[in-house]
Amino acid sequence: MRILFLGDIVGRPGRSAIARRLNALKAAWDVDWVVANGENASGGIGLTAQNARQLHDAGADVLTSGNHIWKHKDVFPCLQSEPWLLRPANYPPGAPGKGWDIYGVANRELAVINLLGRIFLETIDCPFRTAKHILSIISGQTRHVLVDFHAEATSEKKALLYALDGRVSAVIGTHTHVPTADAQITAGQTAYISDVGMCGPYHSIIGMSPEPILERLQTGLPQPFTVGKGEVVIQGVLLETNDQGRAIEFTPVQEFVK
Repeated sequence: MRILFLGDIVGRPGRSAIARRLNALKAAWDVDWVVANGENASGGIGLTAQNARQLHDAGADVLTSGNHIWKHKDVFPCLQSEPWLLRPANYPPGAPGKGWDIYGVANRELAVINLLGRIFLETIDCPFRTAKHILSIISGQTRHVLVDFHAEATSEKKALLYALDGRVSAVIGTHTHVPTADAQITAGQTAYISDVGMCGPYHSIIGMSPEPILERLQTGLPQPFTVGKGEVVIQGVLLETNDQGRAIEFTPVQEFVK
């Protein structure tokens, strides 16, 4: 199974780049399935129902998310009705939608689990216990399991790798929008990267225009952030698994779109 995972899609520039290039990338890289984090796809923060459906129609088979998924309330019914749209699984019971599902891919089944970290973020249910609980449910159904861990601290992301090593196909970090240089496959054949990067304006501060951020950092005064402009980068990873769901190839990918 060959899976393309795309980092956080940022605003209209990120959405437009995905709409223009995703199908060509899928064909060029012989991709069976695409998972993308849509956390920041609408105005740079959150995800609307309309934008979620546009990204799905553009070729993103599953959209994961993170702490900003609740920004636009019109997405709540979409979370409830669409199996391809996930929110972090470790939100307490009663939150709209679900945090994992199993999908038919290339005559096999792939489980996608979305989790949210707690260090420097909201204090919600434990992602470690949540992940192990989900794995106990899907045990025997599939060995192909991809985890999107939307977290701030690299230490927490790496800790989840060691907690799940050998039990999942990949633990892929999202949220910080900056790709890290630690892509690896462990001895247990679990693929890992601390952060996969983003799909958004490259000449920016994590996808946003630099000027308001500089003003805020230098004055301490709140500023309205705006999505950056210009050349867009598509960042992600290509994951290949064997019949047992073990990672056998894990390669960071990057393409610039003008």
